[in-house]
Amino acid sequence: MPGAFIFGCEGPDLSRREADFFRDADPWGFILFARNVDTPDRLRALTADLREAVGRDAPILVDQEGGRVQRLGPPFWTRWPRPLTQMSRAADPVRAMYLRAALIGHELRDLGIDVNCTPTADIAYDKTHPFLLSRLYGDSADTVAERARANAEGCIAGGVLPVMKHIPGHGRGAADSHLSLPQVDTPLGELRETDFKVFRRLRDLPLGMTAHVVYSAIDSAPGTISRPVITEIRHGIGFEGLLMTDDISMGALPGDMASRCQASIAAGCDLVLHCNGEAEDMEVVANKTPRLSEPAQDRSDAALALRSAPGDLDIEAAHAELAALTS
Repeated sequence: MPGAFIFGCEGPDLSRREADFFRDADPWGFILFARNVDTPDRLRALTADLREAVGRDAPILVDQEGGRVQRLGPPFWTRWPRPLTQMSRAADPVRAMYLRAALIGHELRDLGIDVNCTPTADIAYDKTHPFLLSRLYGDSADTVAERARANAEGCIAGGVLPVMKHIPGHGRGAADSHLSLPQVDTPLGELRETDFKVFRRLRDLPLGMTAHVVYSAIDSAPGTISRPVITEIRHGIGFEGLLMTDDISMGALPGDMASRCQASIAAGCDLVLHCNGEAEDMEVVANKTPRLSEPAQDRSDAALALRSAPGDLDIEAAHAELAALTS
C-alpha cells in the first residue's frame, strides 16, 4: 500500500533527488502549486514524471478554485472570478457553478491533473475571515449545498475528482488557519443544523479535506487532530469517503511535523496532506506517517474508480453560456 500522505515538489521540473525520494517514499498522490506551473507542455511532463517516479497512476491534485485561490492562469489558462462574486450576479447560480467547474476540469485533465480541491462548502458569515470569504458560495446551508453539489458534478464531468472542504465547516472561523488557529464556540446543535448540514448533504462525495478549526462544543483540539471531531464527520455527518488533512504545515496546528502527522492519523484521518515541497519536512512525514490502512485503501479504491475521461463539452459554447448567465 502507498504511504498515507500527499506531497508537493519544489519547481516546474522534477529533480533526480525528488524522483528517487518519491520512489522510495511512495506517496498516495501529489499536489501542485503555482511554483510548479510554467507552460502546458512543461506541466504535462511534470505530471508524467511524478507518476513515473512511483510507478503507477497516482492522483495529482491542485487547488483551482478560481479567484483568490488559483494556481493556473493566463496566458495559457482561464482567469476565473471569485466564486462568491460570480455566484452573486448569476441568473442561474447552480448552472453557472456546474459550467465553471466542468470548464476548469477540462483544463486540468488536459495537463494530467485529475483531482481538484473544490468545492469549498463552508458557509459565508459576517465574521468569516476575508481570506476564506471570497472563496465561498453563499450564506445559507441549503444554498451552499446546492451550489457545491453542482460544482462537484461539474468536476466529475470535466474529468477530475472533487475534494470537498473544509469538513466539518470553516466559515465561522474569524482567523486565517494558515497563520493561526480559528476557534468556534457555537453550540453543537446549531452547528449540526448549519455548517455540518452542508457536508451531510454532500456526504456521498469521494474525497474530503478537514478544517484546522477548534469546535469547542466537541473538543479543545483542532478538528484535523481531534478524534471526537473526526467521529462527528464519520458518524454524525456520515461521510464515508477518503479523508485528508488540510495542509499539515499550516500555522493553525500545534506541535512539530512528526507529532502533527501522528496525531491526525490517530484522530482518524486517512491521509496527511503536505504542500510546501521542502525535502526535510517530507522526510519527516514519510518516516512518521504509516502506510495507508486497509479501510483507507478501500476508500481510496472507491474514489479513484470514479476517475474518467472528460465528458463531451463544447468549450466555446460553455464559456458563452456561462458569460451570459453571469453578465
